[in-house]
Amino acid sequence: MKCFVLTKKNLLVIGLCVLLAVTTASIGITSATRAVSAATTQRKIPIYCVETDKKECAISFDAAWGNEQTDTLLDILDENDVKTTFFLVGDWAEKYPESVKKIAKKGHDVGNHSSTHPYMTQLPVSKMKTELRECNKKIKELTGKCPTLFRPPYGDYNNDVVDAVNGENMYCVQWSIDSLDWKDPTPEQIVQNCVRNLDNGSIILLHNGAKNTPEALPMVIEAIKSKGFKLVPISKLLPKGKYTTDVQGKLHLCDNS
Repeated sequence: MKCFVLTKKNLLVIGLCVLLAVTTASIGITSATRAVSAATTQRKIPIYCVETDKKECAISFDAAWGNEQTDTLLDILDENDVKTTFFLVGDWAEKYPESVKKIAKKGHDVGNHSSTHPYMTQLPVSKMKTELRECNKKIKELTGKCPTLFRPPYGDYNNDVVDAVNGENMYCVQWSIDSLDWKDPTPEQIVQNCVRNLDNGSIILLHNGAKNTPEALPMVIEAIKSKGFKLVPISKLLPKGKYTTDVQGKLHLCDNS
């Protein structure tokens, strides 16, 4: 029978093997723990559209730079008896106070689009709240009402952004249809972009400063109405009560019973 003699060299090799095995096991356990943690952290989704049986949808405008076209857009909306939602940057509101008052006076939603138009996810939570509160303050001073709707600049959000918005008793709202007017397509292309995937509860994104939006807007409204849809502000599209959003961002009203 062969005997195995433990020498210093053998002990060293055995020790290294044991250390390697323990390290590998530790890394595996840590990785598994992180994977489980990531899997159990629920991603919070803003409102992209609304579940509804009504043939209603909403047009929204983001206003961050420039004001040359706002009056024209408001006149077109008046002519077509349509109310919409304008998401205003606080700096824009401060620069064009009369336009803010006019938007509100004509019965359109005035939403919050942050104070300075930053990438919200790059800010600490305290700064996120400052962006929300400063914009709300500027708009309330001009309109007498505090916004209840918020749209993240660039559509940039994470769980902290959604939590910060909800913590201010506001809805975090994106869009389900992008007109792509900011890319300066033709008016006809803007119309097609707006109606191609139109559905009950859709929210359409337009901009108050895009080159061809004023020319396209009457055609967009006509095309939407011809499909039997009623255009309402986002505040009228959102149901009252507790809600959830699915992975596509569709708002579902909770069963309150």
